[in-house]
Amino acid sequence: MDTFSNLLYVRSMKSELSYLAHNLCEIDKYRVETCCVIGNYYSLRSQHEKAALYFQRALKLNPRYLGAWTLMGHEYMEMKNTSAAIQAYRHAIEVNKRDYRAWYGLGQTYEILKMPFYCLYYYRRAHQLRPNDSRMLVALGECYEKLNQLVEAKKCYWRAYAVGDVEKMALVKLAKLHEQLTESEQAAQCYIKYIQDIYSCGEIVEHLEESTAFRYLAQYYFKCKLWDEASTCAQKCCAFNDTREEGKALLRQILQLRNQGETPTTEVSAPFFLPASLSANNTPTRRVSPLNLSSVTP
Repeated sequence: MDTFSNLLYVRSMKSELSYLAHNLCEIDKYRVETCCVIGNYYSLRSQHEKAALYFQRALKLNPRYLGAWTLMGHEYMEMKNTSAAIQAYRHAIEVNKRDYRAWYGLGQTYEILKMPFYCLYYYRRAHQLRPNDSRMLVALGECYEKLNQLVEAKKCYWRAYAVGDVEKMALVKLAKLHEQLTESEQAAQCYIKYIQDIYSCGEIVEHLEESTAFRYLAQYYFKCKLWDEASTCAQKCCAFNDTREEGKALLRQILQLRNQGETPTTEVSAPFFLPASLSANNTPTRRVSPLNLSSVTP
């Protein structure tokens, strides 16, 4: 039941979690599982002090109950009590050294404390336990980026994408790294692959970096003098509040250049073309060249 309550929490199913908590209270309110379910309920309602109190009650009943230590660490994180969170996560590791959530939680805590070498260590331990979890790889990439180890960061972001990026952020972070390194073609490849992925998944989900991708691609195609692709991306920019004005300005520039008789270039080929749903151009795409991951052990 406590695992079931975790699922309800992740799905933000507040009424179902409330029903479960009431039912378990009627059965036995002094059970570890009941305390954890109630703790999850209060956490979902953003009553983190009450949630932490119920996780503490669970631990009084069973001090070696792993889930309660980890969840209590999460609650202390929400309350910005980093020292208590570290203590809770360390207790979880004492109970089970293979609990990746505790290692990952410690990494997040030290990241908040701006101690990148510490959080790198803990994220690496979490990654060793969950080598195919994209969240660990993205967290590792961010640490390497803060430590200015950009080659390792790029490898981590690419690996996160290769294993199946849960949060759909690895390609965007990789593209921004390429931007920093003035690798414009590689950045464009990553942004277009990102757009292709979010449009092909079929889910209507708001992606925060979608406007960033279209803005970069519009500017990239404009520099390459590929007016059709630049125009398509600029039109998509107009759909977002933060890029609307830039999109309109670029469309005006393209129209002005076309009226002056400026012809599109034939010498520069775009790394990708937009999905069929966004563009009428059906030119075959060229695949992104993968990074060499044969020797990667972050």
